[in-house]
Amino acid sequence: MIFHLTTAETWEKAQLNHEYKCDSLEKEGFIHCSKRSQIITIANTFYADYEQLIILEIDPDKLLATLKWEDPVHPNPNLDHRIDDREKFPHIYGAINLDAVEKIIYLCKNNQGFF
Repeated sequence: MIFHLTTAETWEKAQLNHEYKCDSLEKEGFIHCSKRSQIITIANTFYADYEQLIILEIDPDKLLATLKWEDPVHPNPNLDHRIDDREKFPHIYGAINLDAVEKIIYLCKNNQGFF
């Protein structure tokens, strides 16, 4: 399984459109995803301004779009010491068909303000 962090608003829009797209697909040509072990670090590094996120658990075998495992696109000094720089990230080159989403998980901050 691979995972994608999103907001409730973006997920609701996807359900209306019958496919999931986000800003990075238009701006960078792909949707950023992660492995299970990368989720919390990614959430705390890139989504610190949010109180709640949704994790999409995606079955890569059900994706209609192309999936590639690649180097991180946005090197981040706050992230680099927590994730091995040799680690690859899953990138989806196209919209996510909703039947590839196996589970929706709500992710909230703890009382220290971290996911």
